[in-house]
Order: sequence, then C-alpha cells, then structure tokens
Amino acid sequence: MPRPGRLNLITDVPGLKVGCVEDEAVRTGVTVLLCPDAWAAAVDVRGGGPAVRETDTLRPENSFSRAHAICLSGGSVFGLGAADGAAIALSARDVGVKLAAGSPAIPIVPAASLHDLGNGGDKAWGLSPPYRELGMKAVEAAATDFPLGAFGAGRGAMAGVVKGGLGSASLDLGDGLIVGALVAANPVGSVYMPDGETFWAWPFEIDGEFGGRRPGAMATAVEPMPDDTKLGAMGRLRPGANTTLAIVATTADLSTAEAQRMAMMAHDGMGRAIRPAHTTFDGDIVFALASGATTLGEGPARAAGLARLGSAAADCLARAIARAVYEARAA
Repeated sequence: MPRPGRLNLITDVPGLKVGCVEDEAVRTGVTVLLCPDAWAAAVDVRGGGPAVRETDTLRPENSFSRAHAICLSGGSVFGLGAADGAAIALSARDVGVKLAAGSPAIPIVPAASLHDLGNGGDKAWGLSPPYRELGMKAVEAAATDFPLGAFGAGRGAMAGVVKGGLGSASLDLGDGLIVGALVAANPVGSVYMPDGETFWAWPFEIDGEFGGRRPGAMATAVEPMPDDTKLGAMGRLRPGANTTLAIVATTADLSTAEAQRMAMMAHDGMGRAIRPAHTTFDGDIVFALASGATTLGEGPARAAGLARLGSAAADCLARAIARAVYEARAA
C-alpha cells in the first residue's frame, strides 16, 4: 500500500527544497519551492479572486512551460513582489534561461499570493513592502525539511474562523513514483465538520498526522456555508479575501499538459478538505511540477498512471490542508 515518504513533505520528491521566512511585525511570510533545474510545470486556477504571476507562462502551448521555482506568499497583490526577490536570488546563482551570451540568467518563478492584510499586523510599509526581501531570504533558507503551521506563506493565514497555515504531505506509490503536496491554507470555508473538531479530510489521514479525530453522530443536513455570520464579521466574505494556494509535485515524466491534468485532479483535494471550496471569495490555485525521473510508460498504461497520480495528488493535498490547520492551531 502507498505510504508517506520519509519526511511526509513535498520534499520527499527528490530534488525539491522549500524555504520559509516570516516578518513577525507584519504578520506575513513567504514560501519558495526550488527545483534543481527547470521542471515541467502547469497550473490550474479555480477560485474567483486569484492573485498570480506568470501563470500564462505555464500554458502548454507556450515556448517554455517549465519552472525553476514557485513562490507562495501573503500580502495579496503586494506579496507578488516576493517572486521578484526569488528571481533575483536565483539569477545571482546563475539559475535560469540563457538567451544571449553575457546576459543574466532568467529564472521562471510563477507565484500566487493570499490575502492576509487584515490580520492586525503592521501594514504601514509605504513604498517599501517587505516581500521582495522576504523572497530573497526564502531562497537562501531553502532545505528539504521545513516547518508546518503558521510559517512562511501561512504565517498570517486563516481557515474560515480558525488559524490557517502551511501544510505538506507525500505518498510513495512504489516503483520510483512519489507524489507530494504543499499548501498555504487561507480558505473562507471550514476545514472542520460541524463538531468543530473533526477534519473533513479525516478519511485520508495516515498515522494520526493531524490528530486522529473521527466523527461521532452525523448531522442529517449541514449548512452549506458554515459560520457565515462570524465570517462576515471578520470581513472575510469579500471576493479575493481568502484563498488556498497549493503545489503538487511528482517524480513522473509528465508533459506540461499531463501536469495540468494532475493539477486539475488535485483540486479535488480542496473539495475533500474544505467546505465550501472554489468560492467567489477564494483565489484557489494548484501548481503542478514533474521531475521526469520515473517513466509512466506509454499507451493505456500511461493514461492509467496519470489518473493514479492525479488521485494521489488530491489525497496528498487534502491531508496537507488538514496538517496546515492542525499544526497552526497546536502552536
């Protein structure tokens, strides 16, 4: 049976590193995922209020639908500046596309940001938001092990009316196929069942990774928008005020179009872990990366392998969302 990788993190996919940094005064942060080289990449946006950068670059019909890094941040539109810092730091390492002799390396760093501007931190940054510098620091901090909970892009996040955060999970499918997920969970929907203790993602939990809570008596009907009165009072019922930012990655030799299918299927993980998801108030997005280290084969076997990867990515993402909130609340 599939099991989590050694770390139960997205970095169980060999080659990936993740850097997380925070600004405690601002109550925000940045997470950068680094690839050892430009990996096949894709993206699928389902939320109604995304804040994104370079997502069109990853469309399969374009000339370089690959990524050297992906940047997630708080700060809404201001947080997209973190990708500038990450790109500068990577170029200084000579990482990126070379178009002419003597020209600087051009890293492809797609990015997405969540809205954490109303969390009480000091946002009086004038003409100097902190995100560019945080992006550079996140590149320097990148490692295979990293913290979960209120760290990195999840520092200022909320999940409905409780603390959100950064989460990750992995699955080793055998024969060299590994799938991992990384998420910054800031949804308007709830990650909890009506009892307020059991995660919607509980059927997918492995080894008590987010507390081992199981549901008791089930309600015959559940309000479609839980805690809507509290959400409105918190100012979260506004388009773009919430989002779940995710990355899924695999060792498989996927094309950009196949990676996009994996990203599309991975969105099911949000539906399994958050209720409701993909609302007009969220900017839900999934990036997908593939290292190409393990072949899926050809013909019908390849199609079946891709379906299995997409299903595993959705399971990993559901678990990562629950882990994000579990670790943030535990802290």
